[in-house]
Amino acid sequence: MGLSSENKIEDIAKKIAQSLQGLPIEISTKDEIITVNVKHENLVEVAKKLRGVGFDHVKSVTATDFPEQKELEVIYHVSSFGDLDLAKVIVALKTRLSSDDPRISSLIEIWPSSKYSEREQHEMLGIVFEGHPELERLLLPEDYEGPPPLRKEFKVKTEGIQG
Repeated sequence: MGLSSENKIEDIAKKIAQSLQGLPIEISTKDEIITVNVKHENLVEVAKKLRGVGFDHVKSVTATDFPEQKELEVIYHVSSFGDLDLAKVIVALKTRLSSDDPRISSLIEIWPSSKYSEREQHEMLGIVFEGHPELERLLLPEDYEGPPPLRKEFKVKTEGIQG
């Protein structure tokens, strides 16, 4: 009889924890998602080790603004094309950085599939992915001015609406 899905996730989480031994990380699991929290200084090293375990592509890069803490949380959702067991799992690689100067190393050299998602987060939240070869407009018009639209400080203009 095969291992249950929960046992497989726990086994994969243990394998990840072993590969990241000695690094300041936190790992947790829920359903088919393994969350790895890491300091932004260690992001590149952790990403390389996850790639070495078999997580070979980024499904998405998202970010959330936490204005009360003056932080942005960047989340890389990674999985695998090459390993069928890992393909059923998503690793949410999370890190936080200051929203005052949101700079982080790009992971495009490790996971080329992060190219457009990093550009989107750059444009929508103002995160600078250092080392990214194409941090330019992707979705907003060239003449857009104002704060990044997914920051909580962004306010929708209400021209012509009387309050």
